[in-house]
Amino acid sequence: MTGSARMPAVVHYALEAGKVELRDVPVPSPGPGEVLLRVGGVSVCGSDVHQYHNTQSWPVSVPVILGHEFCGEVAAVGPGVTGFAEGDRVASETAAEIDPDSPLTRAGQYNLDPRRRGFGYGIDGAMARFVKVPARCLHRLPDGLPFELAALTEPCCVAYQAVAVNSRVRPGDVVAVIGPGPIGLLCALTARLCGAGAVVLAGLARDRPRLELGRRMGATHTVEMETQDLSQIVRSLGDGQGADLVVDAAGASAALQQALAAARPGGQVTKVGWGPQPVGFSLDPLVQKAVTLQGSFSHTWVVWDRVLRLLASRQLDPRPLVSRVAPLQDWRACFDGMAEGTLVKAVLVP
Repeated sequence: MTGSARMPAVVHYALEAGKVELRDVPVPSPGPGEVLLRVGGVSVCGSDVHQYHNTQSWPVSVPVILGHEFCGEVAAVGPGVTGFAEGDRVASETAAEIDPDSPLTRAGQYNLDPRRRGFGYGIDGAMARFVKVPARCLHRLPDGLPFELAALTEPCCVAYQAVAVNSRVRPGDVVAVIGPGPIGLLCALTARLCGAGAVVLAGLARDRPRLELGRRMGATHTVEMETQDLSQIVRSLGDGQGADLVVDAAGASAALQQALAAARPGGQVTKVGWGPQPVGFSLDPLVQKAVTLQGSFSHTWVVWDRVLRLLASRQLDPRPLVSRVAPLQDWRACFDGMAEGTLVKAVLVP
């Protein structure tokens, strides 16, 4: 592959709404410790859609190729890479740049390294035919796991980190999940895998198809929050004190307020949804009920290792989330479908 080779890529090129387009860009070359990955599938994340509409609440370095949920086949290896060879089927973590000397990195918490930069917002991502990836980010794919499902490893890891690592779920617990987007649906599924006795998935009336999908993926109850009281419903379960765990996978301030109301005394709220709004309400319930409020961000190597094994065994099965598999040139229809709610998850195949 020559340095003059080019490829189409979905590029976020300015910090204004709609400033994303398909562009012709150079194929990158892997440097020391890097591989060149031929992208087999890249899943569209809600954060990609937010960047398309310029509603993100994180810094973005434009121009940048979008896409951080991806997998593929090793096309070339850079100097010093061992353990991977051309043709290997792999998925990639998202921490594209980290500080190896950070105390957090040394403790295995490189996902929390303040200097961390991720694919799709900090450096070029995978909505292209090829992407350059540090070899340390790679995980081998289990045999039989197709690219269009392996592309969902990353959101599965986000849910696993939130529910199985940063939360405490015991058999028989009542768990509520606010926000039936892909992460919320995967959090509900993960809560059932952890042994939750009841999983309540809450959304809006417009989310009805996703709430129904949540039932098929393991939620025992669903709530349309305009007409139903989440707090009342969780108190009708268990011992009547509320949810042992509430996962805020929506991000809006109102969702956190509802989460605090639904949590039992001594319970937990784990916030995984992003949102730029100020809080705008009293946090007294957090104090009065001695609720533990926990943030959850990204994931680590051990989570990827565990999740890939769960995907291989189909104990964790994201297939119901995939609404459309499409070529890269159909990126806009996929982004719009996810924004409108007609698609739960789209996977692009460059």
